[in-house]
Amino acid sequence: MTKNKLKIVLIAIILLALIAFAFCAYWVFYLQKAHSTFENYYAFRGCAQLISKTDNYGFCKLASGKIIKIVKFEDKWFLDGDLPCGFFCF
Repeated sequence: MTKNKLKIVLIAIILLALIAFAFCAYWVFYLQKAHSTFENYYAFRGCAQLISKTDNYGFCKLASGKIIKIVKFEDKWFLDGDLPCGFFCF
């Protein structure tokens, strides 16, 4: 490979790495925002109608008609049954 081709390949690799990093960073911040409040998570899940809500959980109806439960866990909101369990889930 010539020196110019090597530079082009190196620049392309760096640009791809930066794009991948930006994409991952966007999703990390997007998900943090989604889990931060009930309203954000309600919108994130695509709820069409609020059925009921307390300080720790709420029920909403999706556009498909399915009713889901959103729960608060460690000051973040999650779909009931989809709570984080850390690195290992036993």
